[in-house]
Amino acid sequence: MTEKDIKAVLHRLVDELPQEELYAARRYLVYLRNMGDPVFRSLEEAPFDDEPETPEERAAIEEGLKDLAEGNVYSAEEVRRELNL
Repeated sequence: MTEKDIKAVLHRLVDELPQEELYAARRYLVYLRNMGDPVFRSLEEAPFDDEPETPEERAAIEEGLKDLAEGNVYSAEEVRRELNL
């Protein structure tokens, strides 16, 4: 069975789902899509950070927010150019 055939079967199965199962199917398909991404998966499986924010961290956040508000930022294109990407 080709990838195209499998997708056609999946589309047909979704079309045939009872209304009350659509939300569960959507959640499961999103889960499958996301778990195939190693970066997303590692973030999803990372332990919760329950340590309190330090004064240094709070100051860094405030500095970043101030820069953002003042427009002192780089575009993605500028960063790519700077990094020769």
